Amino acid sequence: MEKLTSYRNLIKNILSEYEKLASQTPNPYGVDSVLAFDEQRDQYIWSQVGWHDDKKITAITVYIRIKNDKIYIEEDWTEEGIATELMRLGVPASDIVLAFQPPEVRQYTEFAIA
Repeated sequence: MEKLTSYRNLIKNILSEYEKLASQTPNPYGVDSVLAFDEQRDQYIWSQVGWHDDKKITAITVYIRIKNDKIYIEEDWTEEGIATELMRLGVPASDIVLAFQPPEVRQYTEFAIA
């Protein structure tokens, strides 16, 4: 339980910091940056929503789940990579799944397969 709580806090802190930094840059299109944390289902999302001209904008920047005591990175469009940040904060690669990669490719990375 302590590990789960630690992972939840790390993810929330990382996403909050990234979103804060991104929100300080000019936003010429008026698209909002949104954080959504669901600790009951262990899902964490940072997304962009809004309208530009007559077009609806909805884009996920980062989507992370915690499943079976591992951190599944489902989507990551950050420059450094959320996995790099998690490892810098002490999460072992064996507890991180690059879920945006196909399962057959994951075996060739230093990260968990599932």
